[in-house]
Amino acid sequence: MYKNIKFEKSVYDLKNLMKGNLPEIILCGRSNVGKSTFINSLFNKKSLAKTSSTPGKTRSINFYLVEDKFYLVDLPGYGYAKTSFKERQIWGSLISEYILKSNTVSHAFHILDSRHNPGELDIQMNKLLKSARLPYTFILNKADKLKLSELAGVIERIVKSFPEAISGNNLFLYSSESGKYRQAVFKRMQSLFSHS
Repeated sequence: MYKNIKFEKSVYDLKNLMKGNLPEIILCGRSNVGKSTFINSLFNKKSLAKTSSTPGKTRSINFYLVEDKFYLVDLPGYGYAKTSFKERQIWGSLISEYILKSNTVSHAFHILDSRHNPGELDIQMNKLLKSARLPYTFILNKADKLKLSELAGVIERIVKSFPEAISGNNLFLYSSESGKYRQAVFKRMQSLFSHS
């Protein structure tokens, strides 16, 4: 498992993106889906990524260097209603342009809340990833909030919305709270770079 991860920089303008050729895995999802908590939980570092009780707090593209091999990139969350329309437009443009034009993004982890059906914005994000021809993996976060008997139904719902999703291949449950399913997600991450 990867152990060496460090925060590198926050970017508010695409002119300031990381230089170099290291591949990047982007984390995308709704503003309250728990992407920062996911990073802290996955790498077992409580304060690596700043978390907030206020959704929409992450307004920058945040880069984390993993084992000097690749970047894990936390994108601003989408869909937080209390931000202004103009601000949401700016974030949306920043995310879209970065995904569509970057030469170093090699994979996306699309993080969804396992308790809810994918929303319209989740579907739009999926379409954006397809437009960019970017391979992606679905991470169903907050799985600890569900009963064991509900999990199979959750996976069925996701596959109904995204027929390309295959459990254990590009679809994984996750609990940032308990770290359950952590090993499976790590294995998926490592498999992305097994050729290097």
